[in-house]
Parts: sequence; structure tokens; C-alpha cells
Amino acid sequence: MGALMRAYDWDSHSLGNPKSWPESLKSNIRLILHSRFPMFFWWSKELYAFHNDAYLPALGEKHPAALGTSARVLWAEAWEQLGQIAEPILNGGAPFYAQGLYIPLKRKGFMEDTYWTFSYSPAFDDEGGVNGIFCACYEETMTVLGQRRLKSLKDISESMAQIQTLEDACQTICDVLVQNAGDVPFSQIYLLSEKEGEARLLGQAGLPAQHAVPFLLLTEELQKGHWPLGSVLRSKQKEIIPHTNGAFVLDRQPAGGEWAVIVPVFRPGQDDLLGFFVAGLSNKLEYDLPYQDFHELVAGQIATSIASVQAQAETARRQAYLTELFQQAPVAICIMSGPDHVIDLANPGICELWGKRHEDVIGKPILEAIPEVRDQGIKELLDGVVHTGIPYVNNELPVRLVRNGVLEKVYFSFVYHPLRDAAGTIIGVIAIAIGIDEQVEARHQIEAKNRELLAINADLDNFVYSASHDLRAPISNIEGLIEALLQDLPPETLQREVVSHVVHLIHGSVERFKRTVSDLTEVAKIQREAGEDISSINLEEVVSEVCLDFKSVIEKAGAQVVTDFSSNALIQFSTKNVRSIVYNLISNGLKYRSADRAPILHISTETTPEHVILYVRDNGLGIKPSDLSKIFSMFKRMHDHVEGTGIGLYIVKRIVENAGGKIEVESQVGQSTTFKVYFKR
Repeated sequence: MGALMRAYDWDSHSLGNPKSWPESLKSNIRLILHSRFPMFFWWSKELYAFHNDAYLPALGEKHPAALGTSARVLWAEAWEQLGQIAEPILNGGAPFYAQGLYIPLKRKGFMEDTYWTFSYSPAFDDEGGVNGIFCACYEETMTVLGQRRLKSLKDISESMAQIQTLEDACQTICDVLVQNAGDVPFSQIYLLSEKEGEARLLGQAGLPAQHAVPFLLLTEELQKGHWPLGSVLRSKQKEIIPHTNGAFVLDRQPAGGEWAVIVPVFRPGQDDLLGFFVAGLSNKLEYDLPYQDFHELVAGQIATSIASVQAQAETARRQAYLTELFQQAPVAICIMSGPDHVIDLANPGICELWGKRHEDVIGKPILEAIPEVRDQGIKELLDGVVHTGIPYVNNELPVRLVRNGVLEKVYFSFVYHPLRDAAGTIIGVIAIAIGIDEQVEARHQIEAKNRELLAINADLDNFVYSASHDLRAPISNIEGLIEALLQDLPPETLQREVVSHVVHLIHGSVERFKRTVSDLTEVAKIQREAGEDISSINLEEVVSEVCLDFKSVIEKAGAQVVTDFSSNALIQFSTKNVRSIVYNLISNGLKYRSADRAPILHISTETTPEHVILYVRDNGLGIKPSDLSKIFSMFKRMHDHVEGTGIGLYIVKRIVENAGGKIEVESQVGQSTTFKVYFKR
């Protein structure tokens, strides 16, 4: 400014040549020129303007013509405001100070909103009289605009707290923005529609209703009455709309020829567009970088708000779905929280089990909602789950509940499971229960029937045992009488064929009767002796001993016994009973052999985690599929060409099952039969 002042033609100015200037004028000029803070002073009653370099940005296009110009002319657009401050000071009034004062100025070709912190002080002449105004000033425009825009962003954020729909969110954002009409004279929010190539208007404020176009086709070029959203969609860049091509005409002139801006709205953290933010531009502000950044921040907040509303909607949908699942769950469920186990949620199933109405239990501690369980240990169980974090499971808990006005004993199968928050802290208990009154009653009936059957079986066993013993004496008497009769008959009579045949039949019948009585006695002993004489037994040794008993039969039949006891053959069993099992199975394998081939018995063992399995496989006659379910019945025989009572396999099955095992059979007619005996380990 010093060079400009020196080059100025002061001779043609009212102040004249600087050599004639008073010392007070010169000293004020030196003061401002040597300061880096924005300063100016107006000299004489005409208020001729002098300023330093730091003040040049405040002048804008008024520089360099501002030098030496009367302030009344220089700031004519604002002199109504500034003159009311300056004129009293010229007339001896008090100095003036303002902070952030709004002063509209025309320094860039349009009336601009500006804000200033400044002081007006009297400038004195050489005689000590007031002959001008001295000013130190600082422009606060960017600070004020920044605070104003920050407030808009904050207001948008706070307004979203209770918003539940996209329409409400977009309209609320537009309403908030136009409250700051100095930055956003009008606003619209378009979101991409589900229909391809279409955008839907969800919010508008600051524009007449007739300018609300519900849908815009993105393929259209800019036409009067429409925004070029399609162009922004393709470029993914904001687009400034000049006033000459503006979509709408309002009663105002734009600043710098710019009228509106379309800002793309992206999904948070993605490159996909959600929609468009259309913002009117102030006709009193330059569309500079801070202004552009503000619009970008608004677009980002729109995206965040939309994502938040969508997330809330999804959360609400999931919550409704979970609530519906909770209400319709086929089991009884409730959720309790706090040290008193307040019932926060209870579905209809649990209320029905409790015999209580939902409104009578919800929000109440368990002992208040269901007072009759106070002394039944329920709260103690819940306390234990909360304190230990270990679920509690009970498959049959009797509880006394008042249902329909009557104290009943009911049975539950339930689990108490700790409920944890996101940090893993236990905050309550989830209870899941099933009423099992019918199952318990059915089980009690079955148990009663079983006890009754056990008593009947015991009576039958006692009867069979007694009867088998009682029949031995008559059989012996019959045998004695027959022997006496045979001794009294003459030899020639005994030699008669018919007599010899009858005597043979009598002897055969008596022997079969004796075997039947013996088998009945054995059946009775099985139940009486169950669990007795248990010891560690090696199946290989038992098989060897039984094969030795059958040595003559094996040799006579030309049979072969193949064994494999490479797997574990040790079991805990009654020695006598396991010998009976092996004896009967080997006996059957030899007895029911095929006439077409020499008998071969394969005997082996297999070990599983639960059982030692004994396999006895023959290559004999086999059993028809229709007879497989009958072979373990008492007195059932599938082949009549060999002797037997049909009680051996019944005895085997009874022995095995009494010891907690089982027996299975597989067979192919004419080829083989395999018995599998499962001994518990």
C-alpha cells in the first residue's frame, strides 16, 4: 500500500500534496502501514479512506479504487448501518466496539453476508480535535458460517433420534436445513427407487409445493422443471446448476451466477449411490470450498441417517419376528433379570403352566408374581445360576402352584440358563420349561403295572419252581411202577412186538416228561438266581469246556468248530449262566445241521465300548424269516425231526436280558444262522 500511496496523484485530490498534510495524518498512515493487523482510518469530515495491506481482502473488488475515496461512497451499500456508528464519533461521541457484527457488503459483485469484530476510535488532528475515525478490524465471516453450519449438522443428528421411516428422516433433514436459510435456502432429497432409472422425492423444504416432483427419470437430460439427476448418477460428482439453466425461478438473484447444487449421496463406506441431495445456494455467499465441504458433510449425514433408519427398521423387523417366535414357541419361556428375578418377558406357554395371566406377572419379581413357590427352592436355584454361571437342568421337578384357584402339584422338565450382556456379564436368567404331568402320570401307571407284573412273575416262578419239584415224585413213582410191571410180565410177553413197542413209547414219554420238568425248574432258577455268582469269565475257556462236553457228538457228526478270540473275551457274569448260554447255542448248531454237508461252527468275540459280543454261526438248516420272531418263545420248535422241548433259546434270552444284555439272530434258510449275544462290559 505504501507504493500505491506514493504513486497516487494527490495533487488532484482534495487533500492535496502529501507535503502539506498535517503531521497527525502522516503519523496515522505510518501506524497502519507498519501493522500486520487489518487497519484503516478515515480522515477529515469527508472520511477519506486509508488502509494497510492486511485490510485488502476486506475490500475485494473495491481495491485499488478505495484509496482516498470517501467512506460514505466506498461503503455506500452499508452506510446506513456504518454511518450510524461513525457519524457520532466524528461529533465527539464515544468509541464503538462490536464482535461478530453482521454487515452486508458488495465487494465481489453481489451483496455478501459478512461478519466483523472491530472498533471505531476517534482520530485526532494536530490541534487535538477529532478529525477522523481509526479502525482495527477482523473478519469473522468464516467463523460465523462454520458455527452456523456446524449447528445445522448437529441439529440434523439430534433430530434423527425418534425417526422411524425414510420419509420422515428425509423430510426432517430438509426442514432442519432450511432453518439455516442463509446457507440452504431450499433443499430436496431424492432416493433411488426400486424401479430402475427412477428417483423418488422423499423430502423437500423451502420451495413452493408445485415444485415437488415425486419421481424423476434419470435418463432424461436437463429440462425446465427437472434436475439433471441422471448426469450426477453417471458421473458420481456434484453438479452446480447455473441460474440461467435453473430448474425454478425465485424472486432473488444468485451469487456469482450459481443457483443450486446436486450432491450425490453414497452408501456409508461404499461407492454405491443411495440418492441425491439438492441444495439451494445462498445469493449472499460465494460457493467456496468451505461451503462445498458443508454440502458434502450434509450428504454424508443424509446417508448415515438413512442407514440408521434402515438399520432400525431391520432391527424392529427382527425384534418383531423374535417376539412372534417367543410368543408362539412350543415350549414355555420367560426371561428374568436382577437380584429379585423380575419377570421381563413371559410367553403364553409359561403363563399357562403357572396358571397366571400375563399382566399379573410381567414386571414383577418371581416370588411376588408366584408367591406359592417361596419355600420350594425356586429362587435359590435362580440365585445359583446367576452366581455360578452354570445352567441348571431338571427333567422332573414337582412344584406346588395355585392354578384355577386350587393348589396343585405339577411336574416340570426345565432348564435355567444364564443370560449375558455383550460384555459377558450375567444380567438375568432364561427359563425354558415343559409341563410333564401327563408323562409323569403315565410313567407312574407303567411303574405300578411293572410292579404288578413283577409280582405276578414272581408268583409264576414260585409256582413253576414248586410244581416242577412236586412233579418229580409222581414221575419217580410212575417209573417204579413201570419197572415193577415189566419184572412181573413173563419173558415171552415182553418179547412180543406189540408189548415191546408199547414199553418203548412209555419210556419215551416218561423221559420227555422228565426233561420238561427239568427245563421248567431251570427257568424258575433263572429269575431266582439273577445277579448271583458274578465273576470275571473268559469266554474262550467256557467255549472250550462246552466243546469238550460235546466231543463225542462233534466227532460223530464230523463237525468242525472254528474259534477266534483275538478280541477281548472277558466278561463279568454268572459262571453257570454263561455256560448255559454257550451250551444251548452250540447244541442248537450241532442239532439243526444240514444233511448235505458237514457242520461247521464259527465262534468269535467282538468288543465295543458298551459290550462284548459273542458270535455263534453255523452252516445248518437256517430259519424262515417268518419264524425269527418266534424262536425265543417258550416251547417253540422250528424243526421237529430232532428231539427237544423248545425251551433252550427262551432260557438263553431270559438269562441275557436279566443281566442287562440282549440277543439277536440272523439267518438264511438252507445256509446258516448266526446268534449274537451282547454282554454288558
